[in-house]
Amino acid sequence: MPKLNLTGDAAADTLLSDDPFALLSGMLLDQQVAMEVAFAGPKKLDERMDGFDVHKIAATDVDSFVELCVAKPAIHRYGASMGKRLHALARYIVDHYDGDTAELWTYGDPDGKEVLKRLKALPGFGDQKARIFLALLGKQLGVQPAGWREAAGAYGEEGARRSIADVVDPDTLAEVRTFKKAQKAAAKK
Repeated sequence: MPKLNLTGDAAADTLLSDDPFALLSGMLLDQQVAMEVAFAGPKKLDERMDGFDVHKIAATDVDSFVELCVAKPAIHRYGASMGKRLHALARYIVDHYDGDTAELWTYGDPDGKEVLKRLKALPGFGDQKARIFLALLGKQLGVQPAGWREAAGAYGEEGARRSIADVVDPDTLAEVRTFKKAQKAAAKK
């Protein structure tokens, strides 16, 4: 996988680059906290669990897993609820894809619409989160099934600065933040 630069932390970015479930987990956590904080969450768990592994997470008792998520520094502002969601996501990936997260976008040679459908079926993933993740796959990881840009909607637009899918360095992170602030301000009017 290509090297991602989403968190500003080399070790966290390496984990995201090397482990599709870590990347998917970062996307799950990407709400109500700064993007780089969300995507650094898997690295915190990697250190606490002596390795970040979808099978290990799914096999861990949910209450024990939540304790790992809320230990300081917590993986998220809402560590307990996000820990439960992350555990449910791990269970889903193990139950439906035998723990192979990449099958979401590889199994059966799916097109962009099918990948979006699979992403939207994940616990904790709504339409927007699924479209952003599809754009992240296409723009930064070279996962470009037929029709992926259309399925990702505005997040798939070339040159856009809308989401984590567009963050490749500190400058693009700042551009995405500016866009998000403008969107929030416009929504308040």
